[in-house]
Order: sequence, then structure tokens, then C-alpha cells
Amino acid sequence: MVPDKCEVALILLDVINDLEFEGGEELLSQAEPIYPRIAELKRRAREAGVPVVYVNDNFGQWRSDFRSLIDHCTREKVRGRPLAEQVLPKGDDYFVLKPKHSGFFSTTLDVLLAYLGVRTVIITGVAGNICVLFTANDAYMRDFHVLVPEDCVASGDAEENGHALRQMATVLKADIRPSTEIDFATLVSEARRSGPPEIPQAPEGARPS
Repeated sequence: MVPDKCEVALILLDVINDLEFEGGEELLSQAEPIYPRIAELKRRAREAGVPVVYVNDNFGQWRSDFRSLIDHCTREKVRGRPLAEQVLPKGDDYFVLKPKHSGFFSTTLDVLLAYLGVRTVIITGVAGNICVLFTANDAYMRDFHVLVPEDCVASGDAEENGHALRQMATVLKADIRPSTEIDFATLVSEARRSGPPEIPQAPEGARPS
């Protein structure tokens, strides 16, 4: 069982995905190599006591839930089934459904990460140039330390994926080291020493009297 408190969280973004959309075939081709790496990173995270959070699009199915999504992607003959089966959640993993690109927009991710005491997020999944980029951006604006391992992110186009990773590294100060170089014990120790984020103060004239 993972602890209810940890300074680091591993986020799996849109990895439970049927890929039944325009461009899905190209994304499948690009994503096939990253799924075994994500699965291995998840295994190591669980061994280190780091919580795993699945953040998944609801694909416009507002009456759906995460279990229904898993059933759809593992029991039906959908394009993304062979990938989804490699990273199925365990009973003590967390999950958040999102309606749009960012994992933070109109979701409970903020509340969950605060509950867990997270300071560092490791973001993996698809697509690197869309949902991963938007989620990393929102994590950065919330003062999280952001890691986006370059070998655990894919987009429909390899060049665009590389560009997105460079943007995240340059603009969002994301650490894009390969997943094999991630040491969870070190990350937890560093995040623990960093303490809680500083809360920006409103300008003097904007504060209530």
C-alpha cells in the first residue's frame, strides 16, 4: 500500500486511451516504445512508496467513470488496447478524470496533490505536445517541481514531441532526464527539504483593509 503522504507523485497522463481518433494511429506508433518504460517507472515508484496518479481524459463521456474507461480500453477491440494493458492501475493507485487538456483544469488534482503533500510531480504519458505540455505548464504555475522524463512521453509526431520537451525544459524549468536516471529516494529527500511553496502576497493596495 502506498502512503497517504509523500512529497513526490508520479502522474500517468491519458495512458488509458483507445486511440480511436484522427491521428490515433500515428500516436500509437510513437507511443509503443514508452509504455514499457512507464510501466517500469511505475513499478519503481510503488516500491519507493511514491503514489501513482492516473489523470485521464473523459473523452466527452460525461456519464462515464474511470472503471468504465478501463473496461472499454481492455475488453473491446480498440487501437489502444495493447498499450493500456501494460499500465493498468492497482487498487491503491489514484485517479482523476479531466474534461480538457490540462490535468488541473476543472479537476480534483489540486486537492489530491495537496492532500498527499506533494511538492514534485513526475509527468508521463500522451500526448507530449498537448496534454502533457498543458499539465506541466499548470504544475509549474502552481510552484511544483516538474519532471517530464523524455523517454516516457510521446506525441503523434516525433519532431513536435521533441520541441515540446525543449519548451518544457526551457520555459517551465522541467527536468527531462530519462526515467532510468530518476532516483525516487533522492527526489523525496530533496522535495522534503524544499518545504511548502511560498504563497505570493497581493500588492499592498490590493489587500483588504
